[in-house]
Amino acid sequence: MAASLPSPWARTAIPWVTTVARLVLGGVLIAAGALKIGNPADSVVAVKAYQLLPESIAVAVGYALPILEIVVGVLLVVGLLTRVAAVIAALLMFAFVFGIGWAWAKGLRIDCGCFGGGGQLGAGQEPTYLLDIVRDFGLVLLGAWAARFPPGRFALDGALGLGGDTHEEDEGDD
Repeated sequence: MAASLPSPWARTAIPWVTTVARLVLGGVLIAAGALKIGNPADSVVAVKAYQLLPESIAVAVGYALPILEIVVGVLLVVGLLTRVAAVIAALLMFAFVFGIGWAWAKGLRIDCGCFGGGGQLGAGQEPTYLLDIVRDFGLVLLGAWAARFPPGRFALDGALGLGGDTHEEDEGDD
């Protein structure tokens, strides 16, 4: 039995949904990395607070994470190496979901450090684990979508012929 082709509406909508997914996920990653890169010591403190990685690895991750977030975010925003960047972003977000869930399950009282800062919460502060997990899982889904349907509109991959099916031929079908 042959698979049915997507409707003309879907062929038109999918690249736009991908573009929005790319831009939202890329923008979040750029913002998160930019807020951490100016003070990498805080990023290290945030990673260590999860008590998930050995000390030396936590330090390396803390210093590398803001750079990785910015690079992957820029790749998504400009639509270059879209599928690879989207897979990396989705895996990164999934790792954040796992880490936050780990901290919650262990009874740690920490700030996720997602947008700078991080570490132990002060007196009277409550963790926002559920909100952080829901947000980051939503970003996992955006990354999965962008990996499945790259590159979307206004992407360098499409302009350079690197993105596979850009759905350009479908625009006149309506």
